[in-house]
Amino acid sequence: MTENINQNPEQRARDKIDKMLIATGWVVQPKKKVDLSANKGVAVKEYQTDVGPADYVLFVDGKPVGIIEAKPESEGVRLTQVEDQSHGYATSKLKHLNNEPLPFVYESTGALTRFTNYRDPKPRSRPVFSFHQPATLVEWFNQSETLRAKLKSLPVLDEEGLRPAQKTAIKNLEISFKDNKPKALIQMATGAGKTFTACTFVYRLLKFADAKRILFLVDTRNLGEQAEQEFLKYQPTDDNRKFTELYNVQRLNSSYIASDSQVCISTIQRLYSILKGEELDETLEEENPNEKVWQKKEPMPVEYTAKNPIEQFDFVIIDECHRSIYNLWKQIFQKAIGTAMPNMVGMTELKELVIPVPSIEEQKQIVQEIETRLSVCDNILRNIEEGLEKAEALRQSILKKAFEGKLLNEIELAACRQQPDWEPAEKLLARIQRHRRDAMHGVSTTTTTMATKTATTTTK
Repeated sequence: MTENINQNPEQRARDKIDKMLIATGWVVQPKKKVDLSANKGVAVKEYQTDVGPADYVLFVDGKPVGIIEAKPESEGVRLTQVEDQSHGYATSKLKHLNNEPLPFVYESTGALTRFTNYRDPKPRSRPVFSFHQPATLVEWFNQSETLRAKLKSLPVLDEEGLRPAQKTAIKNLEISFKDNKPKALIQMATGAGKTFTACTFVYRLLKFADAKRILFLVDTRNLGEQAEQEFLKYQPTDDNRKFTELYNVQRLNSSYIASDSQVCISTIQRLYSILKGEELDETLEEENPNEKVWQKKEPMPVEYTAKNPIEQFDFVIIDECHRSIYNLWKQIFQKAIGTAMPNMVGMTELKELVIPVPSIEEQKQIVQEIETRLSVCDNILRNIEEGLEKAEALRQSILKKAFEGKLLNEIELAACRQQPDWEPAEKLLARIQRHRRDAMHGVSTTTTTMATKTATTTTK
């Protein structure tokens, strides 16, 4: 049977979204053929709400948990502008259901997708590589507290055995998490104990934030072995057992990732081979190819695999990140952490930048030009202030002449007196005073208001 591919831009986007949903374990159903028992996760298209049809409503085990707002690919640059619309559907009532607001909300063009968990303390959307699996959403749906909420209640750091730089790094990292910042850069000198620092905050994330799995990423096998040894000998200060007696640490030597591993150590080369479903030539892990000769390359392409979904890791720690997160390997990080990488510049690239500096003579000319223009601005401001003062004085003068009866000359006054609705100033003043007395003695406000309107109209 020939696949029915829709033609207009939004329908083409929905075709892509359908494929993404199916790849992540959802069954997509039209609104006229709904069978919520067909699969653990069911995405119903054009489901009716009390504010209109939602593009997709996500059901897990028969319960609604989220929605997807579909947009054409041309709207990708403005995807964040439809968050209010998608949130409106999420907080509406679904037809035939007395549901609570749905916490999981996506906006997608099929090429770009953003996700918001409205149970977070400060909900914010973020770009994701694909949709989450039904089992993940039901797990999050049943949690009493989200991971981000737990990050806000991390206990005070036990500083025993930590160097000053390590204390600063861990404290600032946790402040960053509490401030709802999903990415952080830790820069420490060689020999300052970066891996021990990582072991300490990994332990805290696993114990106090209930992190499910953490990926420790390196770019050479040697660094991976060193990291593994550091975790093997790490001794928490609040427990007599070693780290590896409390949590499973796995250094990846194949494509197999154990389901009970809380810490996975991998080279980025092996992670790429896992995401591609290919075997890795182990000699490629010996050294980072980016260290030989730096050259700009397109990111390595990766596709979604159900075996390694975007929610597989809660945190990704990238050792020697300045050598890894750009160009060649960039998209691997997008897939591994389910989101897009920030536009950061590493130390290696900074050192290679050539920054032109003008000569001393040119710098002097620049300063002189700036001072000249600032002087012009000062003069303009002074003129504006003088003009405002003159305008206020003119206003006062006009009011004074009006009250003294000198605003019009005799000829103009004679012409005014010939008008049928003219009345002397003393009569107008007497009428105003009468209205005020009536208001003070409780005369009908409506009558007073109407009288005032009549008097005003007559005066005009």
